[in-house]
Amino acid sequence: MNIEFLAPVKSVVLAHKELLPKQALGKTIHIHTEKGGFPDLENIQLAIVGVKDTRSETADNYAELDLNAIRIEFYKLFYGNWHASIADLGDIEPGETLKDTYYALSEVTTSLLKKNIIPIVIGGSQDLTYAMYRAYDTMEQMVNLTSVDSKFDFSASDELIASNAYMSKVIMEQPNNLFNYSIVGYLTYFNAQEEIDLMEKLFFDAYRLGGVINDVSSVEPVFRDTDLVSLDITSIKASELGYASGSYPNGFDGREICAIARYAGISDKVTSFGLFNTRKTLQCAQLSAQILWYFIEGFNFRKKDYPFITNTNYNKYIVPLEEMDICFYESNISGRWWIEVPQIENLNNKYKRHALLPCTHNEYLEASNGVVPERWWKAYKKMLV
Repeated sequence: MNIEFLAPVKSVVLAHKELLPKQALGKTIHIHTEKGGFPDLENIQLAIVGVKDTRSETADNYAELDLNAIRIEFYKLFYGNWHASIADLGDIEPGETLKDTYYALSEVTTSLLKKNIIPIVIGGSQDLTYAMYRAYDTMEQMVNLTSVDSKFDFSASDELIASNAYMSKVIMEQPNNLFNYSIVGYLTYFNAQEEIDLMEKLFFDAYRLGGVINDVSSVEPVFRDTDLVSLDITSIKASELGYASGSYPNGFDGREICAIARYAGISDKVTSFGLFNTRKTLQCAQLSAQILWYFIEGFNFRKKDYPFITNTNYNKYIVPLEEMDICFYESNISGRWWIEVPQIENLNNKYKRHALLPCTHNEYLEASNGVVPERWWKAYKKMLV
């Protein structure tokens, strides 16, 4: 790893850390400091990386960034009943150009992924997700990306990269390694109908805020099938963020967003996590710290119960339909469900890891009544394209 990209954690944060009890996170994680140097990454499983670049924020949404406040609040929290080893690698300073920042973040993310370390990126504008996505280019796999956001982040031109338009670049640019894009918590009045139609045409998944709030557990399968999670802090309602600039009246509350972060952490498939568009208010810093805590909490309770063919820790259910049979799998460890997409002859190898899709028990019951789950149809159609 090129550690020259990473600046040590600031002394003001370390000064606060010295006042904490020994059980606090600030006293138990490995920290990149000017005096102690870069931490040894041997046996590290999760690594926090700050990115200070906010140049893609629009004038209306621009907000001053304060990663120090988030770290101070995060360090105050107590270490859970965890087995994971955590490191704070410091910050990536803004490059001379925005592309320089993307390059640095992509290189750092790639290095961590190759070491089987999950990068937890704190930003910075949400277009930094693009740099994290490009880090998977060397992994020779298709990528599932999930964004927790009120907007789809498309743009009219594939040349534009901005905090509210980075997804057009992800979709259009080669090499295109994107298998699926899911957005959780979108608000219809923030998105043009053409964008909603585009999501349908590309067989992507969109979950409205109201539906998710009614049953937060309904999106757990989404994260179970995700590689990269990008969480926009402005998807949380303004009252939860201390009415920070660029926030909105409607959105998730603190309990809901922490539950979502835990679903992301507990997913055996998630290998990188980003928290973006953070705001400079005490309440935002506190909630950001708690989101990170819940993601790490989820990671420590991963079940590793993906139903491989040789695994005996699941029950297999076959639902006969008119044209074909659909197989469901239930884990005996966690009670979670998967649905199998049938193998297509001469299927590209890069699609094979998507042959089993997470689902819910309700989808099994619906299939038993002759209703094919929508996520199954979308995955099947994408494999045919």
